[in-house]
Amino acid sequence: MNPLELAGARPGPAFTVTFDGRPVEALPGQTVAAVLWAAGITSWRATRGEGRPRGVFCGIGVCFDCLVTVNGRPNRRACLVPVRPGDVIGTQEGTGHEGVCHAD
Repeated sequence: MNPLELAGARPGPAFTVTFDGRPVEALPGQTVAAVLWAAGITSWRATRGEGRPRGVFCGIGVCFDCLVTVNGRPNRRACLVPVRPGDVIGTQEGTGHEGVCHAD
């Protein structure tokens, strides 16, 4: 039995988001991290110094290991951000601000 069956949950219909250009199925109420884990994706950020892979560590928004870019916005905590239909999610490199110009 899966967790949805055990809880008697009946989520709304699935929808699609994209991760690094790849379509991924999501359910209403899932976080970005839950969607990526369910799709078999366990790493979506590289550390600044050595480029080591990171994904969920604490799962409650404290550690910032799960940072991801959502709809062009970097530094979103995947464990806290709920997905919405059509979201564009991307691997975050470093601080997520490389190549971004800011007006003075």
